[in-house]
Amino acid sequence: MAASEIGRLAASSLALQARKALDPSPRPPNAQRPPFRLMIIVTGGAGFIGSNLVRGLNRRGITDIVVVDDLEIGDKHRNLNSLEFTDYIDRREFLERLDELGPIETIFHQGACSDTMESDGRFMLSVNYEFSKALLDYSLARGTRFIYASSASVYGNGDDGFRESSECEYPLNVYAYSKFLFDRWVRQATADAKSQVVGLRYFNVYGPQENHKGRMASVIFHFHNQIQDGGAMKLFEGSEDFRRDFIYVDDVVDVNLFFLDNESKSGIFNCGTGKAESFLALAEAVQKRYEGSTIERVAFPESLVGKYQAYTEADMSALRAAGYSAEFSSLEKGVAAYADVLCKSDGFLRGPA
Repeated sequence: MAASEIGRLAASSLALQARKALDPSPRPPNAQRPPFRLMIIVTGGAGFIGSNLVRGLNRRGITDIVVVDDLEIGDKHRNLNSLEFTDYIDRREFLERLDELGPIETIFHQGACSDTMESDGRFMLSVNYEFSKALLDYSLARGTRFIYASSASVYGNGDDGFRESSECEYPLNVYAYSKFLFDRWVRQATADAKSQVVGLRYFNVYGPQENHKGRMASVIFHFHNQIQDGGAMKLFEGSEDFRRDFIYVDDVVDVNLFFLDNESKSGIFNCGTGKAESFLALAEAVQKRYEGSTIERVAFPESLVGKYQAYTEADMSALRAAGYSAEFSSLEKGVAAYADVLCKSDGFLRGPA
């Protein structure tokens, strides 16, 4: 049996495993939290945003962390090399082993299939929806805080705006639909929640530790590789009109940690900068960091017609109203910081946090 088929079969059994593995006994709602910090779980902790989040926790001196992921792409271990954590658990074993881990303070649920070109809806919903529901159910039953990755893809082409409201949501592909469906489940399941539940709708995140993502890595990563191979940066025709809300991964980590610091705040929030920039502006920012680099226009691929967000810009009102006041990195500053890591260490973070 092919490895990909084994992976799909494993994914399809996650919901059943969850129901069998999780002890239904909740922590009493009025139970006091211990005065010491309990364990933190980061699913997708070997991935792009997850590994940067673990690094952000390490910067605070937090190392009692369990990383959950899979290393089928073996090179992902490089994302973990400079991080400190207590244990690593394969995602296929995680639900069955949850009750072995002892008290958990917070689950940062970053793990997902993020391939927007994946067409197998059954696989996508098993990994992104059923698995997420199982973790949310576990968290609500025990009073464990739950902070998870949603996606700006739920807004589709954005014709109705980018507010955290159902009338703005119309996903264009099954990845976006899986995120949309879980957000809708969260709204239903947490109406009377006694513990913190936060969903963060990530816009176009870029930064170190995304090498394993292949075609789904940020445009900056692909520009770097095209330049290193001696070629021009390839830009779709019309890219001056394609505008996205690009956010540096360090800012995404800071938003996650803001909610870790503010347990009383729950809800679904946009996680962008609130400023759309064109792909041409992005390429020009990269060009400033690579002397002699050039831009080549290429035809827009047929496979993306009707599935491509030509414009995104986060409405930041809800996040600001929640008390998040930090400024976000400018495109020029974020691109410069990422380009430095790409050139110095091939895009991986090295050394202590």
